[in-house]
Amino acid sequence: MNDAAAAPTKPEITFDDFAKIDLRVARVTHAEAHPNADKLLKLQVDDGSGTPRQICAGIKAQYTPEELIGKLIVVVANLAPRQLRGEESRGMLLAASDAAKGAEVRSVVVISPSADIAPGAVVS
Repeated sequence: MNDAAAAPTKPEITFDDFAKIDLRVARVTHAEAHPNADKLLKLQVDDGSGTPRQICAGIKAQYTPEELIGKLIVVVANLAPRQLRGEESRGMLLAASDAAKGAEVRSVVVISPSADIAPGAVVS
């Protein structure tokens, strides 16, 4: 049985709720292990704004920092900043998974554009 297909769905939202989410393309310019967390990577991304953005992501089990540098990703750009184990995270990257967090076997795939596009491009 595929755990992703059996995962519970979240409550329905309106189009107006969805329209509040600012999804942007960003390029990973630097990546390293989070100094205070076993599962997190600390990413510096270029989101096209001219100001570097730091995002902490729980993808350390699936990706090495070297695999991510230069990669285009999709981020939630208007998520309120949050402290994660002493580091500020200013956004969230999008990823797909075939199992719930904490599952013994879990694949996680970072969502990327299928072709090269400039950082800051709007995802709709």
